[in-house]
Amino acid sequence: MSRIERRFAALRAEGRAAFVPFIMAADPDLATCEAILAGLPAAGADLIELGVMFSDPMADGPAIQAAGLRARSGGASVRHTLAMVRRFRAADSDTPIVLMGYYNPLYIYGCAAFVKDAAAAGVDGLIVVDLPPEEDAELAPFARAAGIDFVRLATPTTDDARLPVVLGGASGFVYYVAIAGITGTRSASSYAVIQAVTRIKRHTNLPVAVGFGIRTAAQAEAVAAVADAAVVGSALVQKLAETLDSAGHATARTVPEVLAFVRDLATGVQRARRGKAA
Repeated sequence: MSRIERRFAALRAEGRAAFVPFIMAADPDLATCEAILAGLPAAGADLIELGVMFSDPMADGPAIQAAGLRARSGGASVRHTLAMVRRFRAADSDTPIVLMGYYNPLYIYGCAAFVKDAAAAGVDGLIVVDLPPEEDAELAPFARAAGIDFVRLATPTTDDARLPVVLGGASGFVYYVAIAGITGTRSASSYAVIQAVTRIKRHTNLPVAVGFGIRTAAQAEAVAAVADAAVVGSALVQKLAETLDSAGHATARTVPEVLAFVRDLATGVQRARRGKAA
């Protein structure tokens, strides 16, 4: 059983959903990002999505694009990201880490070499936004052989005919992109999320995580009431951006304010099932 499977099994036993924060590796610099990453589990993160910077993030809105640019200036690279995970693992052997990004940096690294190094660093899963099932044969088999979960994306336009193709070979969890569009722009209605999660669960036993458009603890609570996980990315990197100085550098506020926001969001997720049970 993988770390991701163990974590979702433990949360099911608790009767609640997972909170999954997204941060961009090396945003706004390597040291600050590493301090935030180290503090996420204690702040309430059940799983962590760590972004791999790419110069052309087609699915991302302004907040995450800006985070990628800061990360690039801050020294981001695939190797630095894996080293960050390795150092995290020295202190935390339980919290799953999923790398989220685009195929080009992994292709340039070399798929077999990347998966080998990712597994050695302690990476648990991959979300490759621009790699559809029909094109993932260069990467997915290496990941599966190394015990790294290959998380697939479903969207509002993924119909019942397409879902079995998307879910084929998926593991860890399914990431439901709740809006048709880029990150950080708008939010889906609770009804739409309920309908989508219900439909996806007819096709798979994997946990369903919902992301895109969750900005507040109340929205996270609403999603966590119906899904297996709530993912927050744009709102979190925007909170980080608000703590930076005029030159885009970290301040004394950055780490504590980001982690405080994580705690607030995590509380919303944890509150969801308690309220339902009551």
